[in-house]
Amino acid sequence: MRAATNAARLVTQILTGEVWPPLADRNGARPDADGNAFLLPGMGGVTLGVHCGDPATGYAADHLEPGLSIRHRDPRANMALQFLTCVGNTVRTASGEEGFVIGQHAYVLADLPEEALAEVTVGDPVTVVARGQGLRLTDHPALTVKNCSPELVERMPGGTRADGRLEVHVAATVPAEAVGAGAGMASEFANTDLMGAYAGLSEDLSLGLEGLRIGDFVAVEDADHRFGRGYRSGYVTIGVISTGHCMLHGHGPGPSSLITGPAEAFHIVRSPDANLEVIR
Repeated sequence: MRAATNAARLVTQILTGEVWPPLADRNGARPDADGNAFLLPGMGGVTLGVHCGDPATGYAADHLEPGLSIRHRDPRANMALQFLTCVGNTVRTASGEEGFVIGQHAYVLADLPEEALAEVTVGDPVTVVARGQGLRLTDHPALTVKNCSPELVERMPGGTRADGRLEVHVAATVPAEAVGAGAGMASEFANTDLMGAYAGLSEDLSLGLEGLRIGDFVAVEDADHRFGRGYRSGYVTIGVISTGHCMLHGHGPGPSSLITGPAEAFHIVRSPDANLEVIR
């Protein structure tokens, strides 16, 4: 993205965590949106076979977290991991495998090549090279950057236009009525789940979101994520889809927040290639 930033003034911190195990309770099954019981793999652990550019929907999974699900055992250190890690940051495993952060959920999520993921297991330590919180687009004071590494900003298509607006390319536009779980939370923590982004629904129920992919950049309409996540008419939040298929009502594939501000400060371009694959 051809936009001036304060990247030279940012600091880098080395954060640590570990691959957290998948968790369940003794009851096992949970209800889907229609009250039907299901028992499926989902959050936590090492999830193979799903990477940036792959479909976000259609899996036999519940709140799919692609790649590595990372957290710290100390609650306060875990909050630092959640708040300071940014999309695009480098992650390294104890075996020397390297990948990048794709977003936050209950865990920090990282994508690695399939052969690298196969070398990682639950409990393995993971290092995150955290840089990006405090990033500003210096020519766009109305816009607030969240959870976004400067390297990601540099590689995203678009940039500052002659009319002063920020051009951002997105794979999809998300209507305000699709926003589900995650509204009201801090925009540096977890992500926003999208209702309607379920495979196999009619167009009126899927809200046009069935084709979302992991890593897609999206524009969430009427969403102000400057100080938490809330509805505000005339605002837009740019996010990246970091989680996949979910069976629970009010949940679904969800974007981590990246850039937010008044809609008139953006020039949104729809592009099917607007995906985190740009940083591979």
